[in-house]
Amino acid sequence: MNFLGITGMQYSGVPFHDTRILLAEDSNVFTQMIGARLKELLGLTVEVCRNFEELQECYEHSSEEVTLAISNINLPGAENGEALEYLVDLSIPTIVFTSTFHEDTREKLITKEVVDYILKDNVFAVDMLTESVCRFLTNHRHHVLIVDDSPTARALLSSRLKRYNFRVSLADSGAKALEILRNHPDIGLVVTDYNMPDIDGFELTRRIRTMRGSHELRIIGVSSSTNRLLSARFLKAGGNDFMLRPFIEEEFYCRVNQNLDTLVQIKTARGNGQKAAAA
Repeated sequence: MNFLGITGMQYSGVPFHDTRILLAEDSNVFTQMIGARLKELLGLTVEVCRNFEELQECYEHSSEEVTLAISNINLPGAENGEALEYLVDLSIPTIVFTSTFHEDTREKLITKEVVDYILKDNVFAVDMLTESVCRFLTNHRHHVLIVDDSPTARALLSSRLKRYNFRVSLADSGAKALEILRNHPDIGLVVTDYNMPDIDGFELTRRIRTMRGSHELRIIGVSSSTNRLLSARFLKAGGNDFMLRPFIEEEFYCRVNQNLDTLVQIKTARGNGQKAAAA
């Protein structure tokens, strides 16, 4: 079975083994909808916790590791966000599913480093939540290389991508990036800075393209420069996308997802084409 999400994501239907998901939600309508959708599309069963006490019991009365939590910000017995604080303190990856949202809320959620947040404000909310769950559970299949000579920038991007469950490799120079790519053919995405001392982002992209095409590897360029021509030059050098620092967290994750979705679709189409030709 292929699951095609509303943003273009595909799910191959490979089952998720040893996956435990807690759903902290007091609305019967949403618990039923979420449970049914995750079961139908992903074959997942969730443990429903309708209040803060049940959430604590679910965690404390089982030694089985929690893979992911889906949580409303406010639960009975935790009307001031204590449930989310509880999950974050336990280092449980959490997707927030909420109708309470404004600019302040967003900043707090970003600070808490939740996996994602989904708003209950449209008819696609449960489908978007299901897709977010699927992404988290499948992101480990994607290997991403970060190339930046700044240790701070590398650490920031690495922590963001690991929060979303990606496998990450790091390179502090263009030369090191090329070495890693030669040794790791499974890398599907490179996020590279433009301004580096040995090989700049343009030249690195050109060299990568002599090794691997866009159907095998996607490249996102990044820069702190205010020169708007950089994006055009980068794309002409063989890049697939370009972003200016500082990033908006959600935009960065969406750009990563879109490039990897495109890569998966290309590989699927090529695979189907080869099967048809062989037949």
